[in-house]
Amino acid sequence: MPDRPAIILTSGGLDSTTCLAIAKADAYFPLYSLTFDYGQRHRYELQAAARIAKVFNVKEHLVIKLDLRQFGHSALTDKIDVPKDRSESAMSAEIPVTYVPARNTIFLSYALAWAEVLKVNDVFIGVNAIDYSGYPDCRPEFISAFEKMANLATKFATTGHPFKIHTPLIHRSKAQIIRRGDKLGVDYSLTHSCYDPDEKGRACGRCDSCLLRKKGFVEAGVADPTVYQ
Repeated sequence: MPDRPAIILTSGGLDSTTCLAIAKADAYFPLYSLTFDYGQRHRYELQAAARIAKVFNVKEHLVIKLDLRQFGHSALTDKIDVPKDRSESAMSAEIPVTYVPARNTIFLSYALAWAEVLKVNDVFIGVNAIDYSGYPDCRPEFISAFEKMANLATKFATTGHPFKIHTPLIHRSKAQIIRRGDKLGVDYSLTHSCYDPDEKGRACGRCDSCLLRKKGFVEAGVADPTVYQ
């Protein structure tokens, strides 16, 4: 069979790892993983992304270093407390302080540049518009608009090679994502989701990301392998 390469944006988290597993199951090959060292609060998710890339035997795992701390204004890149112990209604009441301004726009732009160089038409991103914190750059409307822009803005696309941004998780609950990944053999102990881990890398169990992850495993009926504080 001819190669059908794809780039997968990988954060080291549960969603992007499931996305990588889906791309592999759908016979995309070779796979390229793209991770960002953007000045986030900790290094554990970067370490997780590297582990996952090795397990999935991707052709190349590229880490882009940029510093979004220069802009700040997010609990993930600035001296702002990460919200803890919030109810689901509180999580969805407004866009939370863990939102990083324009993050997915920036990340997809880098993925687009790499895709054009590699002559890859397919880019996967694990955005989710259901069990998530209401980030505007995780919505279908955003993905559709970015894909349209990508196909107007690049030499590769305008010479007959259109890009497709794949979002296989966008309408799935966290439980559905976990069940899908479990069927595909994803080892979720390799992943890291916590916004505010301790010095040993143990998840806090209390931030929005941890609470949604916990709820997802319970509703999926799958054992949660996360090491919590």
